[in-house]
Amino acid sequence: MTIKACTLEDVDTLRDISIETFTETFEAENDPAHLAAYLERAYNVPQLREELSNPDSQFFFATLDGEVAGYLKVNANNAQTEAMGEEAFELERIYVRRKFQGSGVGKALYDQAVMCANELEKREIWLGVWEHNHKALAFYRKQGFVQTGAHTFYMGDDAQVDLIMAKPLRP
Repeated sequence: MTIKACTLEDVDTLRDISIETFTETFEAENDPAHLAAYLERAYNVPQLREELSNPDSQFFFATLDGEVAGYLKVNANNAQTEAMGEEAFELERIYVRRKFQGSGVGKALYDQAVMCANELEKREIWLGVWEHNHKALAFYRKQGFVQTGAHTFYMGDDAQVDLIMAKPLRP
């Protein structure tokens, strides 16, 4: 498996894997119209180009068996989606294609996120995860995250609860 940083040249692949993995993860539990609205807003090429261009955000692809198996998005400083402070680091997205789940891709991407946070000397890593995404909740708890709060996430017009989870990286 290899992990590589994404560039603007990867925007089409990033769009494709973002839509594929988000749909695989959430289509069964969400209204198709709300899901479609979210996908259009979050994963259109201009939006992804803007995110890729932000110096405080980074995207990474995990490649396994010659295919992009998953991706990671992390944010520091003002790119964080919540005001968590300069010493915090956000793990905004880890998504793994269904056929690669259970192969260590998610853990490798998580390890990349921690490495990025440590390189920036951040004290805490945090994330938001849907309260009904039990598989992701179990994964993050296994990595040592604990719930510290909650916020509203909009899937289209559907207000949902994301749990805020955090893990200290250093005292």
